[in-house]
Amino acid sequence: MGRYLFFSNDSIYSLLIRSFILSSFMKGCAVKEMIANENSIPPKTQKHETSASNKRKHNHLFNEKSPYLQQHAYNPVDWYPWGVEAFQKALKENKPIFLSIGYSTCHWCHVMEYESFEDEEVANILNENFVSIKVDREERPDIDNIYMTVCQAMTGSGGWPLNLFLTPERKPFYAGTYFPKTERYGNPGLIAILNHISNLWKTNTVSVLASSEQIVKVLQTTVNATGGETLTEETLRHAYEQLRDNFDLLYGGFGPAPKFPTPHNYTFLLRWWKRSKDPMALEIVEKTLERMGQGGIYDQLGGGFHRYSTDEYWLVPHFEKMLYDQALLAIAYTEAYQATGKTFYANIAKGIFDYVLRDMTSPEGVFYSAEDADSERIEGKFYVWTPDEVLNILGERDSKIFCDYYDVSNEGNYDEKNVLHVDKPLTTFAKLEGINLEQLQELLNKARKKLFAVREKRIRPNKDDKILTSWNGLMVAALAKGAQALNEPKYAQGAVRAADFILNTLRQKDETLFRRYRLGEAAIPGYLDDYAYFVWGLIDLYETTFEVKYLKTALEINKQMINNFWDEKGGGLFFNGKANEQLITQIKEIYDGAIPSGNSVALLNILRLNRMTGDQNLMKMAENIIKIFAETINQYPSGYTQFLCALDFAIGPTKEIIIASEPDQKDTKLILHEIWKRFLPEKVLLLHPEKDKSIEEIVGFIREQKAINGKATAYICKNYTCNAPTNNIDKIIQLIEER
Repeated sequence: MGRYLFFSNDSIYSLLIRSFILSSFMKGCAVKEMIANENSIPPKTQKHETSASNKRKHNHLFNEKSPYLQQHAYNPVDWYPWGVEAFQKALKENKPIFLSIGYSTCHWCHVMEYESFEDEEVANILNENFVSIKVDREERPDIDNIYMTVCQAMTGSGGWPLNLFLTPERKPFYAGTYFPKTERYGNPGLIAILNHISNLWKTNTVSVLASSEQIVKVLQTTVNATGGETLTEETLRHAYEQLRDNFDLLYGGFGPAPKFPTPHNYTFLLRWWKRSKDPMALEIVEKTLERMGQGGIYDQLGGGFHRYSTDEYWLVPHFEKMLYDQALLAIAYTEAYQATGKTFYANIAKGIFDYVLRDMTSPEGVFYSAEDADSERIEGKFYVWTPDEVLNILGERDSKIFCDYYDVSNEGNYDEKNVLHVDKPLTTFAKLEGINLEQLQELLNKARKKLFAVREKRIRPNKDDKILTSWNGLMVAALAKGAQALNEPKYAQGAVRAADFILNTLRQKDETLFRRYRLGEAAIPGYLDDYAYFVWGLIDLYETTFEVKYLKTALEINKQMINNFWDEKGGGLFFNGKANEQLITQIKEIYDGAIPSGNSVALLNILRLNRMTGDQNLMKMAENIIKIFAETINQYPSGYTQFLCALDFAIGPTKEIIIASEPDQKDTKLILHEIWKRFLPEKVLLLHPEKDKSIEEIVGFIREQKAINGKATAYICKNYTCNAPTNNIDKIIQLIEER
C-alpha cells in the first residue's frame, strides 16, 4: 500500500478486472513489484551514449528544468512535458497518450530508457501512434499520486518507472511499471503492448473509452467520515503490537527482505516507549538503528543512508541516496540519542548531517534532492572495494585491520567486491584483535579518511540538483533538532540558510509557496507536503534559534495551507490546493509510507502551534482531522505511524515551557541545554526575552511571564495546569522529566 484514496482498492479492482483493456492483457501481464525491479542491475556490457553526444535532434523536453526530463530530452521518442500542448495534439490527432513517470535517480527508469526510449524501433511506434508525455514525479507528485493509485488498483503493485495509457482527456485505461522492450520471463514486451493498444484504440475505441470512464468514476468516489469511531491510546497500543509482531528479532526492521528504513516507525515507537514504559518498544528501535548504522545501507566512509537494503541483514543496499531519507533518519537517530544517551546514535546522526552539508548543499545553502545509485552505468560502483584497493591505500598492517573490521574479503559480498559494513561492535573487535580501543579508533578514522579521499576521485553518481520545498523543510527540521541535541551550532546555521532561501526565493508575495527551484527558476505551485513539511521545519527552527520571524512565518504559511487545501465539505486536507492544476480527481493522503503524509505532518504542526499560541481554532481543526481519518487508521494503525506521533501529542499530557530571559545569558543556555538533550516529544518551547518583545505580538499570554530577580526563569505547564515559576535548575529538570 503506497497511498490512501477514498475508495476501496477491492472495489476498484473488481471493476477494473472486468474492463475490456485489462481483460485483454490479464494473461502474462503481471507487473513486477517496484522492489523486485530495483534489486536488479542492467546489463553491464550495454553501452549508453546520450543522444546529445550523437547529435540527435532534441524533443519537446529540451527547455524543461527537471533533471529527469532533461535526461530524456534527446531520446528519439518525441516526448512532451505534461501540459496543454500535448493534450491538444492528442485530441487533434485522435491518439492515446503514453504517460511515463519517473525520477532522475530511479535505477529502472534508466534501464527502460537504455532499452526502449533510446531505441529507434520503439520510438517510431510511439511517435506514430501515441502522444508521449514524461513527468518527473518529484516535481509533480499530484500526477504521480493519482496514476500510481490506478496502477496499484489494476495490477496489485506499483513503482517506478510508472507507465500508463490515457485518453486525450487524461483518463487512464491501462497501467504498469517497468516493461522490457520485448517479452521476458512471461512479462509482455513494450513493443507488443504498444502495438496491441494502438490496434485496440483504432478498432474498438468505444470499449476503451468506456473502460476509462469507469475507472475515473471510481477514482472520484468519496467516502465521508461517519463520525462513529475515535482514536485513543488503544490505537497507539494496537499499532505498537502490530509492529512488534512483525519485528525481525535477529536483524531488526520489519518483515523479510527487502527492508526499508521507514524512520517514523521508530519515532513513533520511541513515543510509545516513553508513554508505556514497555522495554520492548525501545529494544525494537535500538536493534534496528544499530543494525542499520553498522550495515552497508549506511555509507561507512561518507555518511548518509542509501535508499533501502536488498537483504534482511541491512548489508547490500539499493545505492541511491534521497534527501528525505537523510532528514527523517537523522531525526530518528537524534531522538534515539536523546532517549538513551548512547553516542553511537549521535555519531550516525552527525554522519548524515556531514554528508548533507558536504555533498547535498547548493552554494546558496539549500539542499539538493538525490544522488543516483549508478555511476558509469553500474549500480554501486562508486561505493565498493576490493582487498587489493584497500591494501594499496593503507598498507599491509592497517589494511588487514580495516578489512577485518569492515568485512572486506576476496570473495566479496556484492558482485565480487565489497560493501563496507561492521560485523562486530568496536569494543568486541578491539578485544579479539588485542588492540587498545583508542588506538583502534584512531587507526580506523585515519583509514576511512584515506579511502574517502581516494573515493572522491572516482566518477560520482549523478546528482539531482533540483530544490524541493517539501524535502528542504524536512532537512531544516532535522538540522534544527540536531543542533539542539548535539549542541552543534553549524547545524542551526545550515537550517537557517536553507529556510531563508526558501522564504526569499520560493515564497511568493501572496505568501503561497512554489514547489521547485532550479537554474534560477522557482516554479510549480506548492502541494500540501510543501506547506506541511516546511512549517515543521520552521517550528523546529524557532525552538532552536528563538528568532520570532520563524514562528510568525510558520503561522502564516500554516494559515495559507488551511485556506488552500482544506476540504470544506469532508474535512481534512487535499493534496492539491486551489492554486494547483485540477486533475481528474482530488486525493487526500494519509498513509505514512516512504515519507509521512501531508495530513499527518500538518496535524502535529497544528497541535504544536495551538499549544504555542493558545489559538483554539487550531485545536478544533486538529480534532476534525483526527475524526475524519479515525475509521481508516483503526483498520491498520501501524500504517500511519507519523499520524500516531501527532495523536500521541494530542492525547498528552503535553508540556508548555517558557523561558523568560535573554537568549545569550549563561543560565538561559544551561536551562536550554537540559531541555534539548532530553527526549521530550510532548513539549513546546518558547523564549520571552525582556529586550525583544516581538514574541508578545503572536503569543499574547506570554506578556506576564518574566524573569525573576534577573535570572532565567522557567514557566512550565502540563496538561493545562501551570507550576510555579522557578529559576532553580534542579527543580526545572524535575518538572520537565515528569510525565
